Amino acid sequence: MAVFAISDLHLPARQKPMDVFGAQWANHFEKISEDWRARVNDDDIVLLPGDLTWAMRLEEAMEDIRRVGELPGKKLILRGNHDYWWSAIGRVRRALPENMFAIQNDAMLIDGVLFAGTRGWMIPSAESDPGDVHIYNRERLRLEMSLKTARRLSPDAPLVAMLHYPPLFESSLGFSDILNAYGVSDCVYGHLHGASIAGAVRGVRGGVRYHQVSCDGLGFKMYLLKDVSEYLQSHGGSYV
Repeated sequence: MAVFAISDLHLPARQKPMDVFGAQWANHFEKISEDWRARVNDDDIVLLPGDLTWAMRLEEAMEDIRRVGELPGKKLILRGNHDYWWSAIGRVRRALPENMFAIQNDAMLIDGVLFAGTRGWMIPSAESDPGDVHIYNRERLRLEMSLKTARRLSPDAPLVAMLHYPPLFESSLGFSDILNAYGVSDCVYGHLHGASIAGAVRGVRGGVRYHQVSCDGLGFKMYLLKDVSEYLQSHGGSYV
């Protein structure tokens, strides 16, 4: 069993094909699906940290959700800034296929590994609008709520966090202090596209390994984090 990730699929919901953003996006979901089916098994875990579809309403999103749901693996989705279709969490969860799960300020324990997360927000600067600072601080509270929930499920199981927005930059610690405090081993995030991906933080910072997984930055291929057995071995065995 392995843990994969890929973000910002931006499925068209019948109305917004992504090739308007460049030729590299032509048939992008077909490219992703081909690699996904070749590498992911039904017992693997796939993290999808935001911007799944351009749909505005849940009913409009259902075709795109179905297309992802038909692919192999247990999928964990998180809300991104363009997931306008994502309404009340209970309604979203009832609409998902049986192999697809929504994380929203809470956590799940799957095959001995904890998964938690929140959307996040733009990390404030001295010039930030007060409204953005307010949302950022609220998202910090939501991230901590999610990680606390995870640690109530298991105080010492390996913990993987998902955010949609970048949790930190080289010039700003952002959400990283909270991730460090709860012993997160890996954090996956998306949101960035094109040239902005070059400035993304990757690798280990303060004990957390960061993974930027926007699909265009991955060449529309799945990103492998680890085999589940590697997570469990690094923490001394299974905690189920």
